[in-house]
Amino acid sequence: MRVIAARLHRVLDFVTVGGFALAPAVLGLAGFAATLAYVLAVVHLALTLLTHFPGSAARPVSLVFHGAIEGVVGLALLLLPWLVGWTGTARTFYLVAGLIILVVWALSAYRPAPPSAAA
Repeated sequence: MRVIAARLHRVLDFVTVGGFALAPAVLGLAGFAATLAYVLAVVHLALTLLTHFPGSAARPVSLVFHGAIEGVVGLALLLLPWLVGWTGTARTFYLVAGLIILVVWALSAYRPAPPSAAA
């Protein structure tokens, strides 16, 4: 069931950007974990600004492609802590971030709803 409309999804994207940008300072992430959080904030911001959301000016990234990228990133963030050997706060942050991204991905309507037939 896709209950998150594109407009709300866009707002959640900006919240995600803020979360990644603030995580190193708030959670004390350091080294690669901090650098990656900053990179993800910039990349997610760029993706959001380049995505053609319904009702916005034409942009080069389709909402469907935006969704595909988020699905892949969510899965990657779930695997990342074990691939790089993180423990503690870094592991928890990236697991939670990946899970949240996947939940939002699963609940978001990346395709416009078909027009309803007029009665």
